[in-house]
Amino acid sequence: MKKWLIFLLIMPALILSSCKSAPPGTLQGTVTIGPITPVQSSTGNPPVSGEVFAIRKILIYNPAGTVLINTVDIQQIGQTDQGSYTIALNPGEYRVDINDNGLDRSSEVPKNISIKSGETMKLDINIDTGIR
Repeated sequence: MKKWLIFLLIMPALILSSCKSAPPGTLQGTVTIGPITPVQSSTGNPPVSGEVFAIRKILIYNPAGTVLINTVDIQQIGQTDQGSYTIALNPGEYRVDINDNGLDRSSEVPKNISIKSGETMKLDINIDTGIR
């Protein structure tokens, strides 16, 4: 009887310890958005409004692109046309895209990626606003 009691007390702990998931991996990158104005100045570009980045998101889907898993904000770097994003993801396969925002296009996405435990994957994205 004592052996069964010990078995019943130890077994759940063994099962739970074997169910631990692998540490997440990281997806990160730089996002460049432009052109921001129809005419680029030869003396330099004007400061970029934070709204330019606030309305654009990085979207993380299942590999088929049918289930949205996460929406990631892009953090603007200064008042430039560049920003960055970072997200921790469980190891696995994903599809990365950008939200539909007017004429925005990017040749880098949609893209299927593989996240590995404890590793960082870099995916830089250039968003063409279509402004000419």
